[in-house]
Amino acid sequence: MKRRRPMPPQGLGDLSGDAPHTSIVPAEGLGLWVQETFIREGGALFNPDHQHLATADLEFLWAGSAFEKQGRTVLGQAEEVMFRAGGWQKERQEQQMLEWFGHIPKFLITLAADYCAQSSDADFCALVEHELYHVGQKKDDFGAPAFTRDGLPKLGIRGHDVEEFLGVVKRYGVGDPGGALAQLAGLARGTPEVSRSAVAGACGTCLLKAA
Repeated sequence: MKRRRPMPPQGLGDLSGDAPHTSIVPAEGLGLWVQETFIREGGALFNPDHQHLATADLEFLWAGSAFEKQGRTVLGQAEEVMFRAGGWQKERQEQQMLEWFGHIPKFLITLAADYCAQSSDADFCALVEHELYHVGQKKDDFGAPAFTRDGLPKLGIRGHDVEEFLGVVKRYGVGDPGGALAQLAGLARGTPEVSRSAVAGACGTCLLKAA
């Protein structure tokens, strides 16, 4: 890689005393690194599957530690920013976004800092790209990519189908033999473009879609 990947702040995952929750902070520099590495043509690990994200209003967060959902460890999650509450609740949530980013983004990707701090470059990149695949371009009534009136891609959160899983397998391999991607091993005949990944955790977005 041409630039070292951004790392989470040291000690973010350390819960001291009786702290009841995991710290969550903006992942400074990670969004730019993702753009330069995966999305921008000519990037070190450029992936044309993510080109629709070139103008996406997408921000990143570090969560101090992973969490458990449906018996699996969640390492990353992509979401569309939506405030379902009104009044002061909505204002409080909007204030949090403004304090973090200076604006209210359309999409967020949150990554587990404790995992990312010790993962290999290949595992980290596979996790990031997995979450990027969840921010997809919508389709029009004819099944073609949809665009706004300004000519920008219409984006939304999507689950994974075989095509998206193959995108990760092609670049990083099937990873953990007991994981979901290993079920597609028969389709991954070629050598991975980047390197073999061993990401063993679950994706919170996938679990939400499966619920």
